[in-house]
Amino acid sequence: MHEIDAPYLLMLGDVQDVSYAKTAYGLAQWAPERCKAQWRFPNCGVDLGLPDMTPEIAAEIGIKTVVIGVAPPGGGLSEEWQRQLGIAAQNGLDIASGLHTKLTSVDDLVAAAAKHGTRLIDVRVPPANLPVGSGRKRTGKRLLTVGTDCAVGKKYTALAITRGLRERNVPVDFRATGQTGILITGAGTPIDAVVSDFLSGAAEALSPDAAIDHWDVIEGQGSLYNPSFAGVTVGLLHGSQPDAIVLCHEIGRDLILDTDSYPVPDLAEAIDYYLEVGRLTNPNIRCVGVCVNSSALGGNQRDTAIREIQENLGLPCVDPLIDGVEPIVNALLDK
Repeated sequence: MHEIDAPYLLMLGDVQDVSYAKTAYGLAQWAPERCKAQWRFPNCGVDLGLPDMTPEIAAEIGIKTVVIGVAPPGGGLSEEWQRQLGIAAQNGLDIASGLHTKLTSVDDLVAAAAKHGTRLIDVRVPPANLPVGSGRKRTGKRLLTVGTDCAVGKKYTALAITRGLRERNVPVDFRATGQTGILITGAGTPIDAVVSDFLSGAAEALSPDAAIDHWDVIEGQGSLYNPSFAGVTVGLLHGSQPDAIVLCHEIGRDLILDTDSYPVPDLAEAIDYYLEVGRLTNPNIRCVGVCVNSSALGGNQRDTAIREIQENLGLPCVDPLIDGVEPIVNALLDK
């Protein structure tokens, strides 16, 4: 697994548009204790409300890692960004990035990091020597968020449930499987970058044996119904061996993303399918609720739609952004 030392200096660079800073905003929302300052170049149009700081000052006050919190168009590193990141390395700061352009592909950065004993952490690179899946039953408890499609709130739901369990003093860890989740929690495995033969093994390694009352809440990826990304979902489902799943869904989405003929499934059908596939490695898998994105609906329509889902499925249904996840945490701890 990647392990990223906190606290962080969030690099915003010179971006002008908030939409390119989703990683930084996600970190500030879900890991405020890890985010101590922001690093903005002149004319930067984004402000997280954190103290502005240069790498030199950040190193002096004990900040450990510069995290690139933005994704500029093309996911590249301009010459100016490379120069500025070199200054951070010279000041003894690790650098973490989820960009498509790898830090380790920039010769000057590699040289600066080697000279000053700092790490370049490309979070989209999986760890070496991953095992194949064994199917061995592990101790502890696990919840996996799954979806009717991609981009339906699986990460947000997993983070919200983790927080809800923590507020109940339940031993819990969020297990990140994507770049933003890894940066939020400081550790994890980029499942979508793992060679297919090792997907389930990577999921097993991500969530090892634990105490009998400990929960791992695992961030889902892809969807069994998405023809492009179903493979990663299957490997993650089998390797996670979840005791519980939460189905995530966007109300109003009719077709699977980037397709013109694959319909979004019926929710009851989707739950049954996930449970059927999951039973290979955990015969006792169960669904404890549904989390929806209801942003396409007005207030009364939203309430009606959520009530109908609950009545049809006999499961708690919430929009975690509006309602929170307490009913799902209650269902999870009920058994």
